[in-house]
Amino acid sequence: MSPLRPSIAIVATGGSIAGVGPDRMDFILYPELGEHITIEQSLERIPEANDIASISAEDLVSVGSTAIGPEEWLRLAKRINQLLLDDGTAGVVVTHGTATLEETAYFLHLTVKSSKPVVVTGAMRPPTALGTDADLNLLDAIRVAASPVAGGMGVLTILNNEIQCARDVVKTNTFRVETFKPNELGFLGYADSDGEVVMYRAPLRKHTTSTEFDVAHKDSLPRVDIVYCHAGSDELLIDAVRSNKSDGLILAGFGGGSFPPKAIGAAAEAVKEGIPVVLASRSIAGRVVMTPRKNEQGFIVSDNLQPQKARILLMLGLTVTTNRDEIQRMFAEY
Repeated sequence: MSPLRPSIAIVATGGSIAGVGPDRMDFILYPELGEHITIEQSLERIPEANDIASISAEDLVSVGSTAIGPEEWLRLAKRINQLLLDDGTAGVVVTHGTATLEETAYFLHLTVKSSKPVVVTGAMRPPTALGTDADLNLLDAIRVAASPVAGGMGVLTILNNEIQCARDVVKTNTFRVETFKPNELGFLGYADSDGEVVMYRAPLRKHTTSTEFDVAHKDSLPRVDIVYCHAGSDELLIDAVRSNKSDGLILAGFGGGSFPPKAIGAAAEAVKEGIPVVLASRSIAGRVVMTPRKNEQGFIVSDNLQPQKARILLMLGLTVTTNRDEIQRMFAEY
């Protein structure tokens, strides 16, 4: 065993990258079957990984990512932070289903307390399918986590050879292997065909060791709901959030921040009742910005975070403060 190989820890959670389908031509039924191979079985498929790193691996959970939420996020963040306290651990890889991969990655981006690489990967085709991307994505994730150039970048994702920032990456296609995109901002680099990990840009927003979020002693997170506006939206769903006395609300509107009158009126009432409301957009790119009227009504704006990521930031923000100005500052910094 070469002492030059970095030690990489893998924390597996299931998902398509470990999915088991009925035959090689199955690309759609395996999530309903719910069977998964272990991370050790995944690693047996890529013995080449042993030339890159000294690997330890564990299955934290083994589920589809539709079953992953705040409880699992907290377990995962705590386990990763524990692993990274070991001076001998050079980086961590997380395997995850693609349905909520971007959300888990952003949560970790804000709560991992280390500058060592943390790389989240998944697959669009299970290992039992013809043309699976599971093996290469896992190998690439190990390569990136073992690379010195990945340090200090926050949490990264890699699928289809493309290294993305967890803050910006979004799943954009239901079945294609090139599904994960960073909207208009550009991905960070490649795990390329010559075996090199090549980075071209770095995230500027605060992350990991620069955040104020500490979940080490948290057993739960505030409840934040998302209401998605459409033509003719009214107060029904917003009033349900108000009646539930949820801790926060993300209201996904149109374009740069416009909303149906009844919906925005109900959201303003929620603010008066003490529920923080963040205005986001259902558009795939661009910012929601503050206006005098929004400010007067007490709203918070999401900047360019997608609604599902704005929810995560508000959940974490509410573990620190309920002050509206402080939460708005977080949306400008993270």
